[in-house]
Amino acid sequence: MKIAIIGQSAFGKSVLEALVEQGDDEIVGIFAPPTKEGRSPDPISTAATDLDIPLFQPPRLRDQPAVDQFKTLEPELCVMAFVTDIVPMEMINYPSLGTIQYHPSLLPLHRGPSSINWPIINGETETGLTIFWPDEGLDTGPVLMQKQVEIAPEATLGSVYFNKLFPLGVQAMIESVDLVRNGEAPKIIQDESKATYESWCKASDVVVDWSAGVDTIFNMIRGADPQPSANTTHCGSKLSLYDAGRSSYGSSGHSAGAVIEVGVEKIIIASTDGSVAIGRVKAAGGKKIGAAEWAESVDLKVGDILGN
Repeated sequence: MKIAIIGQSAFGKSVLEALVEQGDDEIVGIFAPPTKEGRSPDPISTAATDLDIPLFQPPRLRDQPAVDQFKTLEPELCVMAFVTDIVPMEMINYPSLGTIQYHPSLLPLHRGPSSINWPIINGETETGLTIFWPDEGLDTGPVLMQKQVEIAPEATLGSVYFNKLFPLGVQAMIESVDLVRNGEAPKIIQDESKATYESWCKASDVVVDWSAGVDTIFNMIRGADPQPSANTTHCGSKLSLYDAGRSSYGSSGHSAGAVIEVGVEKIIIASTDGSVAIGRVKAAGGKKIGAAEWAESVDLKVGDILGN
């Protein structure tokens, strides 16, 4: 098949390289975000150049010149591998065999742009990925393939994505392209009665309420680690929290948000029904460092309150 790829970042690069390595199809063009002044090119752009594949970086995919350029390639299939720009239906519908897209959740659950964060924040124990046929809606098109993964009790956004959804997603894309080529790709209509949608997970959505239960706090921190990072305050300044763990310390006799212990590697913070260990932090304007190192730098003491 003649395949056009719309994608970006490490995931898009990996999908491109996997398709090239497989060698069953012709990659006729890559559509990637434009390189911003003073920034390095996107990984998929670099890969396209290295592989001598035509690269296109229009300011907006929905602009007519981008659509016209796409059509001149006469792709039979379009593969969307991590896309944040709006792709017009004129482009999606043009390939004779259609367009397929990767989404990191088990659609119709967790439609939207932060579909890995929210299942972890909600304390769910499983998630997955979907390869689907995009339509006019947001993540609403028919399903081609799904793969399920476990969310381990200590898993973070980073570990779920990089250890599971990233490699499994590349594999699923290749399997899906094979199904399309062989005329065996299904189109399973999503069950709208089970659909959920969440918007971007922003820093303002993951401000820690230390009076909440320890499970709520722990899930919030790991579900936003590394981005957008759950946060609290220390002496009125923002403090981002990473590498959280459940602590064996109770909270009896301690106010919510109180520092229970400043350890060699972690600090322990009280909630209403337990406590959470924090391994790394990032103060406003600073870099991510060990929590104990930060605690020493600000002379943090047992009994100090975070979140005031």
